[in-house]
Amino acid sequence: MSLCPICRKAEPDPRYKPFCSRRCSDVDLQRWFAGAYAIPAALDETVDEDDEKD
Repeated sequence: MSLCPICRKAEPDPRYKPFCSRRCSDVDLQRWFAGAYAIPAALDETVDEDDEKD
């Protein structure tokens, strides 16, 4: 039994899968727009030769 990833109270509705409702779908979209979801990245510490000349 899978539950809605936003509210975790209801089973997904086929129209909004994997969410249970339009509301939960919109909450997820708003989180993407706000930048709440991000993939961590390591900073590249190597320096290009072109950058050293500036």
